[in-house]
Amino acid sequence: MRRPLRSAARSGANDVSEAVAFVLSGGGARGALQVGAIRALLEAGIRPDLLVGTSIGAVNATYLAVRGLSLEGVESLVEAWHAAAAADLLPANYLWLTLRVLFNRAGWRPYHRMRDFFVGQGLSPDLRFGDIQGVRLFLVAADLNAGCPVLYGTDPQHSVLEGLLASTALPPWVHPLEKGEQLLMDGGVVSNLPVEAALNQGARAIIALDLADPRTIPLGEHGFGPFLGKLMRTVEQRQVDLELALAAARGVPVHRIVLHSDEPVPVWDFQHTDELIARGYEIARREMAHRAAEHPAWWQRWLRRLFSSDRRSRNGTRGWKTDDHG
Repeated sequence: MRRPLRSAARSGANDVSEAVAFVLSGGGARGALQVGAIRALLEAGIRPDLLVGTSIGAVNATYLAVRGLSLEGVESLVEAWHAAAAADLLPANYLWLTLRVLFNRAGWRPYHRMRDFFVGQGLSPDLRFGDIQGVRLFLVAADLNAGCPVLYGTDPQHSVLEGLLASTALPPWVHPLEKGEQLLMDGGVVSNLPVEAALNQGARAIIALDLADPRTIPLGEHGFGPFLGKLMRTVEQRQVDLELALAAARGVPVHRIVLHSDEPVPVWDFQHTDELIARGYEIARREMAHRAAEHPAWWQRWLRRLFSSDRRSRNGTRGWKTDDHG
């Protein structure tokens, strides 16, 4: 039996009727596709009540939650992606990094590099989930000691920076976080497309931006690296299938948009940001047009429900600096 999601502070969910969630999967550098897709969704007037992210999806969700769910916020996120590419946050020499981790070389804690980048982009260590206005933010990590997902955002006093660092702690680039009895790492190992978390927080309609791309592991390749990649991909796909089935059983529609680049992009290759943003925008617009053409009456009813709910302003800015000094 699958274990339920646990919150970082062990607190319960708060249901929100008719809530719409954007669910953002992990996928490393391919996360730029989500930036373009979100731009297209916002241009179409579709705005969420909840942002739920894993790994790079947690980064995109956090940035927009605190900078503002607006086209201006998206443009600011684009600049952050350019900064990430320049910082080379996930070096391509991952085999050397793996050896460093395996042999536990003293002083090797690239966690600090990610933390410095997030803080350098203006994410205040003092920011709490309760400070975020206009949208509810949830970030998924994994507790390796307990063997289950951990959900940040259910406790308004919990640190956003800690949640983001836990959700993005991806070995060999970033060592898992040790917090009390917890050993926290990238949420992609337990819920890469966190539909279940959105359901448990009251989502009644979900738009899921999925970055999974099986083409990054060619079927004909052998050896331990390809084997491990295929194993993780199999577990990840099974988890996605189970979470989508759970949504169907609860009667919650999930509009899953699969975001693929023209050519496979490894999780560590941040040199294709602009190309991927444009591609994500194109895919999302095409998906919306397709759904409107195939189910025009249903799609229009859904959009009218969104607009009639009088979506609040998503321009909360507390905690993530928006001036020119951060």
